[in-house]
Amino acid sequence: MGDETQRGLLNITSEIGKLKAVFLHKPGKELERLTPDYLRQLLFDDIPWLKQMRIEHDEFANVLRERGAQVLYVEDLLAEVLQDKEVRKNFIYDLLKQSKIDSLELHQALYDYMYNRTPEELVEISIAGLQKKDVNLEDREYSLTDYIDADYPLYINPIPNLYFMRDPAAVMGNGISINSMHTDARRREPMLIKYIYENHPLFNKDQSPLWYDYTIPHSLEGGDMLVLSKEVVAIGCSERTSPQAIEILARNLFSGMKELREIIAVRIPPIRAFMHLDTVFTMVDYDKFTIYPGIQDKVEVYRLTRGKNNGITVTPETDLVDTLKKSLRIPSVKLIESGGGDAITAAREQWNDSTNTLAIAPGVVVTYSRNEASNEVLRKNGIEVVEIDGSELVRGRGGPRCMSMPLCREEL
Repeated sequence: MGDETQRGLLNITSEIGKLKAVFLHKPGKELERLTPDYLRQLLFDDIPWLKQMRIEHDEFANVLRERGAQVLYVEDLLAEVLQDKEVRKNFIYDLLKQSKIDSLELHQALYDYMYNRTPEELVEISIAGLQKKDVNLEDREYSLTDYIDADYPLYINPIPNLYFMRDPAAVMGNGISINSMHTDARRREPMLIKYIYENHPLFNKDQSPLWYDYTIPHSLEGGDMLVLSKEVVAIGCSERTSPQAIEILARNLFSGMKELREIIAVRIPPIRAFMHLDTVFTMVDYDKFTIYPGIQDKVEVYRLTRGKNNGITVTPETDLVDTLKKSLRIPSVKLIESGGGDAITAAREQWNDSTNTLAIAPGVVVTYSRNEASNEVLRKNGIEVVEIDGSELVRGRGGPRCMSMPLCREEL
């Protein structure tokens, strides 16, 4: 890793280049803090079985390693940067701010408690949350908030969606977008990435531009961001990514990525079933994409190019396939319909993230084994499908692409 540390590890110029390094988070205690009362608030439809979930996630990580990718865990890198006392101090203040701990007495008591934890324990609190029963704060003055919220079991909420590492940040070129999350349940996640980006030598922020910051109020999530080539990026305008955020990101990318020629904005219906662009559409080879057939007549396509004075020119397009051919400068594009094109099968398997494939090399993708019809149609179209179990992982509504944040790919 020596050379990469010197020049910065980050380098993503396609969706399909051979995967060299990836960021993951192994599901942990935060999933055990899910209860039926708070499922909707924390964006889950069901309570996963953590033991099996971790087995499935290990299988996923091992598949990536076997195919030549270095697997890095967000919890490990964050613990490393929190060894620094000043970083740890700032991190705790930001964690308390994110958790809306406004009572002066409670703020000081929780600060003192967390500062005396090990870096690993502090990382666990930042992800799994902090239960009231785990902290003895009886010697302090109680605030009005303490009395009003007495029945709520947590001081700091868990962030159980963190294993979907794609969303809080995305590498584009040699820089990174640290995103502004749409829902309260996920707003802490990019803060963790920001601390790693700013303080870990592996990221070398001096060589890796910041394209977007999570403090910007317009929501932007990584599941909507696809780097199709050095010259073309696609961004979904969805339930969780706003047009204002796309324009801000576009200006920064056009300013900092000299080879970038255009950005394709794909508007999809703002509903949970089509949560992000990669929920319904992913790239699997140079000229092949998998798509949920129920979305094809529901998208709007816009092409963004450089305008005058750091402006942006927006051109409405009439057809996704034609736009992809023109933008990628290829003679044809093959859309592979999930579920084999059958409406019922496609809808069932799309709920289990059949279209959320992770390309680990051109024409090689990781998918859930349960999506049998979609995997078969991929194989019939010349795609190598590497299957993993996902019976518990899928309960959070995300697939292999959602669970991974590629840091570096071989250039095509």
